Amino acid sequence: MPQASDPLPSASFLPVDAALRARASRVIPGGLWGHMNARLLPEGYPQFFVRAEGCRLHDADGRLFVDLMNAWGPVVLGHCHPVVEAAARAQAAQGDCMNGPAPVLVDLAELIVDLMPHAAWCIFAKNGSDATTLALTLARAETGRRKVLVARGAYHGSLPWCTPGIAGVTAEDRAHLRHYDFNDVAGLEAAVERAGTDLAAILVSGFRHDVGRRHEMPTPAFAQRARALCDETRAALILDEVRTGFRLDLAGTWETLGVRPDLAAWSKAIANGHALAAVTGQERFRAAAQEVYASGSFWYGAVAMAAAVATLTELRRIDGTARMAVLGQRLRDGLAERASHHGLRIDQSGPPQMPLLLFADDPEFRRANAFCAEALRHGAYFHPRHTMFLSCAHTEEDIDFALDAADAGFRHLTR
Repeated sequence: MPQASDPLPSASFLPVDAALRARASRVIPGGLWGHMNARLLPEGYPQFFVRAEGCRLHDADGRLFVDLMNAWGPVVLGHCHPVVEAAARAQAAQGDCMNGPAPVLVDLAELIVDLMPHAAWCIFAKNGSDATTLALTLARAETGRRKVLVARGAYHGSLPWCTPGIAGVTAEDRAHLRHYDFNDVAGLEAAVERAGTDLAAILVSGFRHDVGRRHEMPTPAFAQRARALCDETRAALILDEVRTGFRLDLAGTWETLGVRPDLAAWSKAIANGHALAAVTGQERFRAAAQEVYASGSFWYGAVAMAAAVATLTELRRIDGTARMAVLGQRLRDGLAERASHHGLRIDQSGPPQMPLLLFADDPEFRRANAFCAEALRHGAYFHPRHTMFLSCAHTEEDIDFALDAADAGFRHLTR
């Protein structure tokens, strides 16, 4: 790996990436879609990558980075983890998409139910939007009601009922959504009262991780009141663990608060980069889960399930959540020290395993973009406004390398 003091070639010298973008723009609307759209990338960031291993990422022009995004969350043990990939290869040699599931489906369901005290059962899908939508549907099926409370600004997927975009979305798609503010107990109580006897569910993220704004952990009072309100009204408490799952607590993000959901949605880190999602639920919702029709051509794919068994088993064996917390705190402390050295005010939030770095008085993210571009040139892939993700593949040396790159970014802002 290059030394963090030696900058890598800038984006203006990335001919392979530029050529790929030009080709893509001719056959793919916008070049890429969703959060991968080039318009959302900071200046100087590559769009295409050719290889990844551990916590290192190679772009199409041969540059090497310490990765602090980890595929926007799915990679929790490290890219191409040998144990996970061996399990995936072994299953692929036997079959993946068959006329019915492989036995590994049962192995995985048993493992998840064993890991999570709230879970009496689980069912599988392919991505986070599948899981949150299915959880919402199950809540409506069991309660016979329509209204669902969601936090303002929260992201729960990209389907019409929850996408942050408005193109192609109708008022009818969101006719029964009602809003509250995260951690606002009184506001949540008022929203429940307004929903009345038509309240099907309260949907809430493991913590507040809206893009571009300070992250908030749930207060015990808020989490416990959400649970109590659902108990009082017989609505479902749905925990969206798509982003938070398997990084903070294998049993569930709110387990340490003494609060267990009725239903929970999982994806991202569940299979260390293989496409898989899950919904878990309490016994009360088993009948609804049997009745609701939800399926997909690839939802029973066995390779991703084998990868998930290996991922969750390895996370439990090495106490991966604790490892990421220690390394994330090393990153946080180092960023604070180096920013202070340069006279810069930064705001760090979120749990150490899932950090967010923002700059004071930077509403348009100009400082953040400039910092990240310079840190990238010195070999560390940060993001200027999105949650970042540690993995178990990071070492102290990797974190220190990223801190040296960050120091170059901070220094760039003071010139």
